[in-house]
Amino acid sequence: MMSAKRLPAHEIGSGNIFADLGLPNAEEHLLKAALVVQLKRLIAERDLTQIAAAKLIGMKQPDLSKLLRGQLRLVSVEKLMRMLTAFNQDVEITLKPHRKRGEAGRITFIRAA
Repeated sequence: MMSAKRLPAHEIGSGNIFADLGLPNAEEHLLKAALVVQLKRLIAERDLTQIAAAKLIGMKQPDLSKLLRGQLRLVSVEKLMRMLTAFNQDVEITLKPHRKRGEAGRITFIRAA
């Protein structure tokens, strides 16, 4: 009979790796990362080269390569949303009151089914 393995001491993350690392603007970084994941998915679905994808979204290929490798500071959230619309995606922004009074609101990304 095998003995149960114990996990090393660890902490459960917040769900935002950027916040867990103590980076400033963690919510913005998380949103940008989610949008870049969708951009990468759309490029792959269309089987586009980085050159073709860069032309479609109005970016130089080396910059697209850097972006897809996680250099999120290259573009704003607005620019990423415009890139997604170039792939015939609708981007919707919903504003609603935060559930818990006294706490700051939050920014989330939800991909439509």
